[in-house]
Amino acid sequence: MSLLVKAQREGQTIARVTPETAEWRYVGFAAYRMNANEVVHVFEPGREVCIVVLAGSVNVETADQKWSDLGSRDSVFEDAAPYALYLPPGVRATVTAVRTAEVGVASAPAKGELPARLIEPSQMKRSARGKGLNTRYVCDILPQTEAAESLLVVEVRTPGGHASSYPPHKHDTDNVPLESSLEETYYHRLEPKQGFAFQRVYTDSRDIDESMAVEDHDVVMVPRGYHPVVVPYGYDSYYLNVMAGAKRTWHFKNDPAHEWIINKE
Repeated sequence: MSLLVKAQREGQTIARVTPETAEWRYVGFAAYRMNANEVVHVFEPGREVCIVVLAGSVNVETADQKWSDLGSRDSVFEDAAPYALYLPPGVRATVTAVRTAEVGVASAPAKGELPARLIEPSQMKRSARGKGLNTRYVCDILPQTEAAESLLVVEVRTPGGHASSYPPHKHDTDNVPLESSLEETYYHRLEPKQGFAFQRVYTDSRDIDESMAVEDHDVVMVPRGYHPVVVPYGYDSYYLNVMAGAKRTWHFKNDPAHEWIINKE
């Protein structure tokens, strides 16, 4: 099974990954494109959900609450954080586009210990990581310092000609605090949209070793292994990461063969 999930170029559903289709246990992800007044229904009986308003503006309504005009940007490539909404399992939500919008829906197993809440852009930590041609810009949407049962959600913008998720790192072994075991999806966007980037997923033993050319809206699944991204000159990269595992903590291990690169930072 390929780790690359190609985007659907037409229709509301852009891409979808479930534990069943990915053949893993935790992470679910879907992305939707919406015209004004179009609706997406979200319902996960045994899973918590994080709805990320990637672009445009939406209303979200449940049986008990309504959030209106959620959206802070017209494109994921704007220098701004998004709005997001956390929902516990078993909550039915109706997402209605106020105007043209793009929405990501992340999910992972949960018991229902936390209430629904809005996550505003001002609550999200934004930072630059790396330097030189390893510089990228990170926005922590739902990090381990914020309440959730399983989900970790982050977005990253990488300028053209730069590398990201680099030096190559992995988080597939339960050895906290040195490393944690987390499945992960990458939802890729490119600007201009006809661009492409490269992502490799590989393990030490090379039982997984897949190099992929990703195009706008494609998803890469990372069940195990290192997973760097390289962006060609002339095209900027954005990706939304969803992670989840048995323990909600992110500790990673760099590939020893390439860890020397950190000293150049």
